[in-house]
Amino acid sequence: MTIREGSLEAPTRHPIDWRNPDFYNEASLNRELARIFDICHGCRRCVSLCNAFPTLFDLVDAGKTGEVDGVDKADYGKVVDQCYLCDICYMTKCPYVPPHPWNVDFPHLMLRAKARKFLNGETRFRDRLLTSTDRLGKLATIPVVVQIVNKANATPLARKAMEKMLGVHAERRLPPYAAKPFAELAPPTVGWPVKVGRRSPGKVAIFSTCYVNYNEPDIGLDLLRILDHNEIPYVIVEQASCCGMPKLELGDLESVLKLKNANAPRLAGLARAGYAILTPVPSCTLMFKSVLPLIFPEDADVKAVSEAMFDPFEYLVLRDRDGLLKRDFKTPLGKVAYHVPCHSRVQNIGQRTREVIESIPGTTVNTVERCAGHDGTWGVKREFYAASMKIGRPVFRQMAQDAPDYVSSDCPIAGRAIMQGIDEAARQDPNAGHPTKAHPLTLLRIAYGL
Repeated sequence: MTIREGSLEAPTRHPIDWRNPDFYNEASLNRELARIFDICHGCRRCVSLCNAFPTLFDLVDAGKTGEVDGVDKADYGKVVDQCYLCDICYMTKCPYVPPHPWNVDFPHLMLRAKARKFLNGETRFRDRLLTSTDRLGKLATIPVVVQIVNKANATPLARKAMEKMLGVHAERRLPPYAAKPFAELAPPTVGWPVKVGRRSPGKVAIFSTCYVNYNEPDIGLDLLRILDHNEIPYVIVEQASCCGMPKLELGDLESVLKLKNANAPRLAGLARAGYAILTPVPSCTLMFKSVLPLIFPEDADVKAVSEAMFDPFEYLVLRDRDGLLKRDFKTPLGKVAYHVPCHSRVQNIGQRTREVIESIPGTTVNTVERCAGHDGTWGVKREFYAASMKIGRPVFRQMAQDAPDYVSSDCPIAGRAIMQGIDEAARQDPNAGHPTKAHPLTLLRIAYGL
């Protein structure tokens, strides 16, 4: 059989066989790591994407043979720890993904290695704590507790103690917790008539996400205002649990299963009732739309949820194409620096957020399509903070150029990291501008004059 250089077909993905005992077998895993690492070493196309590939190539170059066989298998974990499962290498760079015979799926291989590490009890308490987003959110938003937590997160002395005890870097800006969660603040829907479009369902279910529920409920409230303005009835998904993405990134697949079991039946009921399901955080949208179907390919509820799941701006563009989105914008936004998060890029929906924001009169958009380097809990950790800021530095620079009025990213965590990078650079340049950070949904709400 002739193996051609690269593949011309669209990438396809195989289900993750995580229940197979061989999935966790050390010898089998190391053989596959060596095979994939050898292909990556011979290509090196992904060297600029994240820190996993430079780490691998440095290990190879420093080895006795200059090849993967010269790398100590005990060092394979150093590469795995640098991967935060953004999927960009698979979806945009690698020429050897399936259906190419070499069958390279670097992120799924890293997930397999992380899952084995977790199963062996090699995961730190800090990592298990940081990925328990529901538990942290419920605790931190208790009255009085929320004030103490927010004060501690903004106090240098407390942050130094947190770095020493938990390994959360003292300089990483952490999001504040809200006094009241989104679930308590969300108003009931207006009884708008359901207008089903050819491309878009006429009613919406909002999966708020842990971040919006506990940290920035205003993002969710802005989405509700936009839906009301466009006369789209909505419901809030009740008793929602974490989507499972933080636990996935930890390799804790049993917790992903438990969270799936908590969410999927309720969400599937809404999907089968004709609701479009919207989540205001790209990682959560991706989890339901693409990741869970690969982990649970035989689950009918997961399939139903996947088919009903939309990025908010993906949904709004479809409403616009159906002639059902209002364009009565009242407020120009000026210059917007817009960052496309990795977990938006790999959904293969195009730049729908940019398309909507750019349609607002008196608005220009500078789009930056590159990793900001934070990625969930990875960028807050002491050992990865410096690498996180290094990865994000080109984004910080591009987002700040031409003195934008707003800095915006669909991923609120990436937006916070970008503003930290911009502010740190501005301290060295007294003439630098000071843009306002605003989520794209907030920008659209402002443009509507709501």
